[in-house]
Amino acid sequence: MVKKLSDLAKTIRSKNAGTDKVTFDIIFREKENYELVKSSQVLTEETVARLFNIPIDMISDFVHFDPAYAIKFTIYRPTPSGGPGERDIFGCQQYPPLLDIEVPVE
Repeated sequence: MVKKLSDLAKTIRSKNAGTDKVTFDIIFREKENYELVKSSQVLTEETVARLFNIPIDMISDFVHFDPAYAIKFTIYRPTPSGGPGERDIFGCQQYPPLLDIEVPVE
């Protein structure tokens, strides 16, 4: 059986992290759901690269932040915030590929 990441996490969001980066937060209400996703290895740097169609070296940070039951990562923008051709100045519309990640549950 599987559940979608969006069903397990309290918050899935993206936001500006300066002019050249977007940061993502996946925050869980329950420690059990956080540990389930963390241990399942369905969300890794490789997953992020594939989901966002970027080379892995465009990921500047990827951390499991245990005190907040959160998984956080930051990617470099292909175009600076507000630059010509850039379509999301605030970086807040970048998270949807994360919503449907399937997490195996027992």
